[in-house]
Amino acid sequence: MKSGKLPNPDTVHPIPGYEKEIYVKPTITNPSILVGEFTYIADAEFERHVTHFYPWSRDKLIIGKFCQIAAGVEFVMNDANHQMNAVSTFPFYTLEGWDMEPPAASDMPFKGDTVIGNDVWIGQNAVILPGVHIGDGAIIGANSVVGCDVAPYTIVIGNPARLLRHRFDEELTELLLRFQWWNKSIEEINSLIPILTNSELETVRAFLIEKLK
Repeated sequence: MKSGKLPNPDTVHPIPGYEKEIYVKPTITNPSILVGEFTYIADAEFERHVTHFYPWSRDKLIIGKFCQIAAGVEFVMNDANHQMNAVSTFPFYTLEGWDMEPPAASDMPFKGDTVIGNDVWIGQNAVILPGVHIGDGAIIGANSVVGCDVAPYTIVIGNPARLLRHRFDEELTELLLRFQWWNKSIEEINSLIPILTNSELETVRAFLIEKLK
């Protein structure tokens, strides 16, 4: 317990005296953005990183716990899309003076909610496109453009983002997904830090096997 204080998920500025990193959840005003406890962004605000999100938008942005979001990350939502099943993609209906009613919802591309798992690290200036699902423990490389789903505990990089490698073998990945450390109490997570930060993966594997018996 650093400085005699337990971590507080309702704190906006978790680094005293530094305003360019915030816990996201206590700052959210849009009811269609759902963020788990202790997820942070390296910025003084979060919602400006969520673009093309309007009062009439049908989709949600859902982010899990303990995610680490670097500066410059953008979450592009579904209303960035234009009609693609007609001759022109120009959105006449949104602009003054053009004689066009809004197209039917079925005529507009819609990829559903954007869902980010727990303990996901999203690198600087990455772009997450609409409807993407990113699994627990994944790492998104800086400047990546993610247009497809990302499996848990993998690393993806590039534009378009592609698999670089799996972080762990299949057994350890499955153990971590079953253990779900991010859903433990603050006190238990504090006690787990020596395991969560241990680079001796066989020690971690043995611990998880014992705990999950």
